[in-house]
Amino acid sequence: MKRTFWQKLFTIIVAVGVAWFSCTGQGTAAYYNEEEKIFLQAWRIVNQAYLDESFNDQNWWFVRKRFLKDDFSNREETYQAIEDMLATLDDPFTRLLRPEQYRSLQVNTSGELSGVGLQIDINSQTKQLEVVTPIDGSPAEKAGIKPRDRVLAIDGVKTEGLSLDEAASRMRGKVGTQVTLTVQSGQGKDAITREVEIVRDRISLNPVYANLDATSAEMPIGYIRLAQFSANAKEEIAQKIIDLEKQGAQGFILDLRNNPGGLLQAGIEVARLWLDSGTVVYTVNRQGMIGSYGAKKEEAVTDAPLTVLVNQGSASASEILASALQDNHRANIVGETTFGKGLIQSLFDLPDDSGIAVTVAKYETPNHRDINEAGINPDYTVSQPLIPFSKMGTQEDKQYQEAAKLLAEKTMVAQN
Repeated sequence: MKRTFWQKLFTIIVAVGVAWFSCTGQGTAAYYNEEEKIFLQAWRIVNQAYLDESFNDQNWWFVRKRFLKDDFSNREETYQAIEDMLATLDDPFTRLLRPEQYRSLQVNTSGELSGVGLQIDINSQTKQLEVVTPIDGSPAEKAGIKPRDRVLAIDGVKTEGLSLDEAASRMRGKVGTQVTLTVQSGQGKDAITREVEIVRDRISLNPVYANLDATSAEMPIGYIRLAQFSANAKEEIAQKIIDLEKQGAQGFILDLRNNPGGLLQAGIEVARLWLDSGTVVYTVNRQGMIGSYGAKKEEAVTDAPLTVLVNQGSASASEILASALQDNHRANIVGETTFGKGLIQSLFDLPDDSGIAVTVAKYETPNHRDINEAGINPDYTVSQPLIPFSKMGTQEDKQYQEAAKLLAEKTMVAQN
């Protein structure tokens, strides 16, 4: 009798425990429908990976409970609930990517797309849609749009309150169609607002351009321009270095101006092409745990003198690369203070081919500098207006000319 009682009591306790475990979302979630499961998966990803463990000073469990009070009767309501939940974090980089947006983002690191050719961001202080940089040769560049310009409206629709993906989606479209952007340049009383009509075109994402500059009397210079850190950036740059040295290059200028970043790993791999020792970058998660990526001697392709060009359109992986070369005394940095994006996002799949981008860490330079919203200061500041791609690396490019001068001086010192 006693044994039977304890067996029954144990069964009750186990049953209660299983029910509680399921209700917390850690079990089989048998009580949730398909829409709620998608929402809960998004919530769990943020709960486990988001950089700010205070979740913007709110109880993340209470946020979950509040949103689950509503019934999600279709996928659109589920997406809206996820977007509203993520909006409470006040982080434009942590966002839902609906299936079409997720596919588009994946294309953006390898291949082509059609649109105006702008890399955009939401300024964390002003909350305005801001231009990181126009893509070289794009309709936006030809229309005179510059880094730090604000996009106030797209075809009359105000951008205030739009997510990055919503704004990007409105600017993309079929080749030959027109879009009107309301753009503001300058600051304060000097700000100028104008309407810019742009015809969409196919945007090439081929990231690397290179040539041998033999016009300098001091030395032949290998000029390499990297427009974006795509998956094949390392292989392309490595081959360009080899080819240029075969042509007689004695030093290199690496141009990262208007490069908005791309794949973190690509930035690390490109840095290793120039470094045979030292740290490339530190990453710091929400627990304060520091990870690091270092140089690998066998991956360095050349030890020739190097100078790097940056400007306010150089962001993210560009800043990782530039700071790694600067802190390891591998290269002088010439140009203007960079954009200042030191946060790292990871992409996570959701069950219905959508995805979620989450800010999971920040990075620090080899000298433990946090450059988020501060940027990297060049060793030699040379300011100039944004110039078209066709004039970069020419006599009309003051930043390039200063880099070439410094490179020649460094080579002469090394030879003496």
